[in-house]
Amino acid sequence: MDSVDALLVILIALVAVVAIAGLVVVLLARNAAKKQAAKLHYEANRPRDPLAEADADALRGDPRKIKAGDMIDVKGEGYAVRGTLRLTEGSYTWTENLLDTGTGKRRWLSVEEDPALELVLWAELDGGHGLQPGAREIHFDGRVFRSKEHGRASFAGEGTTGLHPTGWMRYHDYTAPDGVRLSFEDFGESGKWEAALGQVIGRYDVNIFAA
Repeated sequence: MDSVDALLVILIALVAVVAIAGLVVVLLARNAAKKQAAKLHYEANRPRDPLAEADADALRGDPRKIKAGDMIDVKGEGYAVRGTLRLTEGSYTWTENLLDTGTGKRRWLSVEEDPALELVLWAELDGGHGLQPGAREIHFDGRVFRSKEHGRASFAGEGTTGLHPTGWMRYHDYTAPDGVRLSFEDFGESGKWEAALGQVIGRYDVNIFAA
């Protein structure tokens, strides 16, 4: 076989390899398209839980979208949302909403996903009752609260919160065996910890009426 014949054989082999590679790519793409189509068909037609969270959000409003000016009903008690804090720690975000009945009663409603949606209604402890974070356990209100997590986050405020529009805060959270929460927060305004007791509430305890 002379050099011309050898070169021709090589070219034919290269063409064959390219053709086979192209065919493989086409088949893989077609298979991926079929899988995607099947997935979309399943998502569109799969049986759905009538009590699913998405349906609750459609009926009751989405807690993740609460903003200043909204009205909220919590277990039959009406509140106006005075302001909202949006907090960020690394890739994790959550919100704290200042609620006011208009008669002097104020609460904070925290909304976070970790990964499930969790709503906690907080009542500030006037004067802090001398409590300070740091210990592994805190005995208060007939409960033993155990340290859960602590950290530092940035915040951005909307509406009326009593804080600067942006800044940094630190927190230390505790939880009791019955699920009651004890939280300490310092937004750097006075350098003092503010304490609050929190009660986890259900998604169906809240109705949101957007402004």
